[in-house]
Amino acid sequence: MPRDKTENHKKIMAAAKEEFLEKGYEKASMRSIADRCGMTAAGIYRHCKDKEDLFYQLVSPAEEKLMAWGNDHEHRYDAEVRKTRKFVWQDSYIDMMKEVIYPDMEDYHLLIAKSKGTKYENFLHDMTELAQDRFIRYLKDQKKAGVKVPDITKKQLHLLLSAYVTALFEPVVHNYPYKEAVSALDTLEAFFVPGWKKLMSS
Repeated sequence: MPRDKTENHKKIMAAAKEEFLEKGYEKASMRSIADRCGMTAAGIYRHCKDKEDLFYQLVSPAEEKLMAWGNDHEHRYDAEVRKTRKFVWQDSYIDMMKEVIYPDMEDYHLLIAKSKGTKYENFLHDMTELAQDRFIRYLKDQKKAGVKVPDITKKQLHLLLSAYVTALFEPVVHNYPYKEAVSALDTLEAFFVPGWKKLMSS
């Protein structure tokens, strides 16, 4: 369904966001969303197929921004390694949190913490699996090209990425105030980034 930019649609989306943030997807109701925006349920269904489609319309832009950053992140590293024939540190998921997640913390809280009952309910796990598969493929490609890569198994990488992603998104899951989230991120950066740099230079 194309994204509607009418005033009624904006009202529906704002009311739906309030409802999902307050109750989560499973307990939210279309009737309650209709009451919040002063419309009938039938009026809302002119803007979405069902409750799941409405939730998707809310969170899909956040998902797309996150995936776009991940794709760019992978290409940046790949291009630099191909040019220099060695691993050169550029950016990390710390930067992703600063540039993409924290400026829109509420949207990602909705996506990650309020999505039970939707295809997004295991979003962090799915994201970790995707990152793991990309990383393994990246290391294999670089090794074939003659670049020195760390000797790490898929299971070991899964342990590291699970710990990393879980820690990074804890402030999002628990909806930290922005300043507190940034402070926590500084601590996580001091803890995790030296380890990743050491691993990738070994």
